[in-house]
Amino acid sequence: MHIDMSYGSGGKQTTSLINEVFVKHFSNPVLQKMEDSAVLTVKERIAFTTDSFVVTPMFFKGGDIGKVAVCGTVNDLLMMGANPKYLTAGFIIEEGADLNELERIAASMAAAAKEAGVEIVAGDTKVIEGKGGIYINTAGIGEIVREGISISACREGDVLLLSGNLGEHHSAIMSHRMEIENDIKSDCAPLKDIVGNLIAAGIDLHCMRDVTRGGLATVLNEVSASSSCKVEIEEKSLPISTQVRGFCEILGLDPLYMANEGKLIAVVAEQDAPRALQIMKESRYGENAAVIGSIQAGSKVVMTTSFGGSRVIDVLYGEGLPRIC
Repeated sequence: MHIDMSYGSGGKQTTSLINEVFVKHFSNPVLQKMEDSAVLTVKERIAFTTDSFVVTPMFFKGGDIGKVAVCGTVNDLLMMGANPKYLTAGFIIEEGADLNELERIAASMAAAAKEAGVEIVAGDTKVIEGKGGIYINTAGIGEIVREGISISACREGDVLLLSGNLGEHHSAIMSHRMEIENDIKSDCAPLKDIVGNLIAAGIDLHCMRDVTRGGLATVLNEVSASSSCKVEIEEKSLPISTQVRGFCEILGLDPLYMANEGKLIAVVAEQDAPRALQIMKESRYGENAAVIGSIQAGSKVVMTTSFGGSRVIDVLYGEGLPRIC
């Protein structure tokens, strides 16, 4: 069954779509009231973020557009030391979209939200002319549980950790588009366990960022610019799976510029680095975590190569891979 323009009319089909797909999977006391706005209670300072998702294909190894939408927004909140609480979800649906695929996406979002401990409390649906695409906008609210975490808070001597292997989401999407057979799966995941465990242990966290579009190289340049510091990394310390490394070698790709959807960097005080690494490795999705570098006086991002040389790492220039999230 496919969606036509009548599903966006506000009439019977719209009500059916809302109740049989979205309320069915997202049901919670706030959403069930079906008010014009969700009325929420928050007790702390909040972090608030929004994001839009247009990934193609909509389904891929390790995830789908719905899972990416929830995880991407949840992870943005976590990076600010917030405990994610509430999400909204807006759907732009092109005429001809498969109703069963839409329900799969909604079910995937519900599962990811449950894992992340958030509720989807408000939403909107629009149907437009098109060729069956589905696009999602999310917004998220989280309560701040650790103050002072900021991209501008890095200090000389801090240690830089990465929570796991680079390039898996990018490789999974690209493999699907190019019809390359391999076992690479997207790393799409909510990072609540890693962040929650670091905060609960009292780790002196100065900065966290999720490593998404533009890859690790772009994120580290943002850190360098915002904290007016030099970021030094070691190529031999970067965690990259054998499959992704081989995929990159075949296609001439650089893992430093490849997108992820379930990885973060954490900049921590030097004395807490060994404990932070252990906590990451013992947390869900952090088993391949590694110390990859440090913060020093100066500017730019510089990598010590496997051959002992130095390479200045710049931001991504031009288009890496369109519609990756």
